[in-house]
Amino acid sequence: MGATDQGDAPIVEPKPDDEGPDMTLRALEQRIRQQEILAELGVSALQGAALDQLLTDTVQLTAEGLRAEFCKVLELIPSENRFLVRAGVGWNPGIIGVASVGADLASPAGFALRTGKPVISNHLENEERFRTPEILQQHGVRRAMNVILQGDGRPFGVLEVDSRSENEFVEHDLAFLQGAANILGMAIERERHERRLKAALKRDQVLLKEMNHRVKNSLAIVGSMLHLQAREVGNEELAGHLNEASRRVAAVGRAHDQIFYGSDVERMDIGKYIQAVCKDLDESVLHCDVSTDVEEGIEISTDRAIATAMIVNELIANAAKYAYPNQSGGTIFIKVSRSGERDFAVAVRDQGAGLPANFALNSAKGLGMRIITSFAQQLNATIAVRPQNPGTEFAVCIPLGVPSTR
Repeated sequence: MGATDQGDAPIVEPKPDDEGPDMTLRALEQRIRQQEILAELGVSALQGAALDQLLTDTVQLTAEGLRAEFCKVLELIPSENRFLVRAGVGWNPGIIGVASVGADLASPAGFALRTGKPVISNHLENEERFRTPEILQQHGVRRAMNVILQGDGRPFGVLEVDSRSENEFVEHDLAFLQGAANILGMAIERERHERRLKAALKRDQVLLKEMNHRVKNSLAIVGSMLHLQAREVGNEELAGHLNEASRRVAAVGRAHDQIFYGSDVERMDIGKYIQAVCKDLDESVLHCDVSTDVEEGIEISTDRAIATAMIVNELIANAAKYAYPNQSGGTIFIKVSRSGERDFAVAVRDQGAGLPANFALNSAKGLGMRIITSFAQQLNATIAVRPQNPGTEFAVCIPLGVPSTR
């Protein structure tokens, strides 16, 4: 996906006061929430959420992350040189799917599209670069930000956030908006690829393998960008969130790598896949050793394999983070085996400090535990927490396939 060139400086309306060096607690909490939102959108996009649902989720979460009243996705209609309001939040009835704005240089969105650079305007009433669209005037909007939504080599449109408040958008906000646009653009690219490939898959599954290869490479780039940003962000807590997001992206990318080199695009050996994910973690992410004991030949659907790997990925990360808090490292043991004729089991065990006495899986509020429980529900899996001497074991029992509802 060709994202907006981050080397080009965004077009920002000058403002008298830049953000000071001491970020307030409220601002820091907002930045952390923004990183969580990007992780949530990334997981949703990588799970293959329907495009319309992802558009809706993106505008809602983007507005939340920027504490703005309005957000919209403007889809470019080249033949009319206009943008259609494809999705949005905060707008009056009759706007979404109906209203349109010009795509010429005289509108904020058109200005961003034609110049190829993000745009911030904190005082639309004094704006001289372009006119304020009627839809913004009707809703009392005072400030706006626009970034290009790329998709499959050509712009899909623009992601825009708007607000009535007198506060000002800053470049930190622009970075978050661009991150949301990049994730959405990746999903748009994937959706367009899938739409073109579906007809050809019946004749040649090599095309699907090629798509997975491209997705794997794209995810590797996304993971590397997140990792690099974590090194440069200058805030330990934010860096931790970025590294966790990078690790999740890498786990899904490994699935596409397994598909590309395997003989079946619809099913994969879960033992080999988990072993490959653990090798990546052992070599590049964790301060702990990861030891695997996997039974080969347990084949499940690709979607279920990815969900299983995400659970294992989070359990390993939690073990590394919490089991050895005061040690230089330790060993995390992973076992994959059959469990009867209809299930298989995955166990993640450490030899660390153990869990707090009041720990309850269902009430854990961390993003990692929420991801674990969400994927467990999706797989119809059960999770047992077993104290060890020393350490803790998480045992996950997963059906080989979705049970019939007939």
